[in-house]
Amino acid sequence: MSRSRSGGDWSMVILQIFTHSFGGMGMDCRHIQFCEQVEQVDLHQLQALFRMAAFWAKDRRLDDLAVAIANSAPVISVWDRQQLIGFARATSDGVYRATIWDVVIHPDYQGAGLGRKLVQTVLSHPKVNRVERVYLMTTHQQSFYTRIGFEENRSTTMVLHNQPISVTCTLREELEAAIGNY
Repeated sequence: MSRSRSGGDWSMVILQIFTHSFGGMGMDCRHIQFCEQVEQVDLHQLQALFRMAAFWAKDRRLDDLAVAIANSAPVISVWDRQQLIGFARATSDGVYRATIWDVVIHPDYQGAGLGRKLVQTVLSHPKVNRVERVYLMTTHQQSFYTRIGFEENRSTTMVLHNQPISVTCTLREELEAAIGNY
């Protein structure tokens, strides 16, 4: 799927996904719906899905999920009638960089092509489809993302594990003294 779609094609992409019969494992997924409406995300179902299918997100709290979702666009959820079976979100500056986060499909639905469609739906969104580079982090699914078009990138990814800053009196005094000397 081309990532250079214009914003006007976005609704067509969603419509095609709604009516597509996914291949793989003989599963009839015509009733599966992809949704971009953030207010439709059921945080309790999302938390349960993470606990079941995402080792990296098992301990996420509801209030933290709400904050993460509120600061993401697009947010795509996948539904089998009233059951949340898939989820992904992205953050983007709209021009240079975007990152895809939290891609997850319920284990009973894996292998039917829904994960691929979920990622492609995020990539085709107007807030993502024009950026120069799209990043994502994965621990064990490199081959899945390679088949979608991602490449391993060992040269530019770094991480800062944010820790609460504790400033001791001695350090504070040293900083104040250093600032006072200028």
